[in-house]
Amino acid sequence: MENLEFKLPSDEPEQLMVKSQDQTNPNYGCEPEKRSIESLLHYGVINLDKPSGPTSHEVVSWVRKILSISNAGHGGTLDPKVTGLLPCALGNATRVLSALLSAGKEYVGVMYLHTLEKQQRIEKIFKLFTGKIYQRPPLKSSVVRKLRIREIYYSEVIEVDKNHILFRIGCEAGTYVRKFCFDLGEALCSGAHMLELRRTRVGNFKESDNLISLQNLKDAYTIYQLEGNDYYLKKLIYPMEKMVSHLPKIYVRDTAIDALCHGADLASAGICYIDARIKKNMLVAFMTLKKELIGFGTALKDALQIYKAKSGILAKTNKIFMERGTYPRWNKKK
Repeated sequence: MENLEFKLPSDEPEQLMVKSQDQTNPNYGCEPEKRSIESLLHYGVINLDKPSGPTSHEVVSWVRKILSISNAGHGGTLDPKVTGLLPCALGNATRVLSALLSAGKEYVGVMYLHTLEKQQRIEKIFKLFTGKIYQRPPLKSSVVRKLRIREIYYSEVIEVDKNHILFRIGCEAGTYVRKFCFDLGEALCSGAHMLELRRTRVGNFKESDNLISLQNLKDAYTIYQLEGNDYYLKKLIYPMEKMVSHLPKIYVRDTAIDALCHGADLASAGICYIDARIKKNMLVAFMTLKKELIGFGTALKDALQIYKAKSGILAKTNKIFMERGTYPRWNKKK
């Protein structure tokens, strides 16, 4: 089979436009990679490998108990029998999880065809089920069963063994892979159902990126508790900024950060760098020049218009994660 490179929308590289340049003050804030383990336990995220059997809610509950923290959450529910990537945010980082709920997903699964079909015909139908498709959620689902449109970014037949089809699919958030298999079987006029499924990617969280088991997490935390050695635990916890790595960003100068933290909208004077992917009304992440997450906003203009604007409000503030006072107010004397 031809070796193809499959991409989700999050694979599109960040393209920064320089609106203005500024220096960041090293006395305020902290680069995400330099945070202490105590900070990461409240503002971090782990790339967890969910086992088959427990619900996503149960797995998150175990994470809370293992790390002795009061709050944790996951970035997209997996059915009990589905395995694979389950990003778990820790502490206050749970407020950032909304960024992952809309991120593209990738799965590898096994589908069973009710009658034998030629591989060439199966691959042809898979190609037809690429792009925007109509889906009605299955009977056993937590949402209203209304017909809706979902995008399949790519789908590939990896291997065919009689009635068993090993496949890979990259899809928009909210796509039901079980229903995808059923509909594909209907298109083949043979019938089909899903046997197994594993999630291999969520946004920029990948199976190859330090995917860990609950046991690994438990071992690393035990070493940290008993020996005071945080080396292994730090290897397992990402800064919460990992959850917004797929979003377009606006980088803000130091003097504008505290105003955003108090709920102000983002004006032209506060912007240093703009992601060229930004479109009007798009969700964007506000970032410091140290690459810390400030919060979410809605772009009021596209990237080029923001770049050219000399004044005015260019992005509306939606949700702020950074604590007030992390950076000084613009009129505060140093």
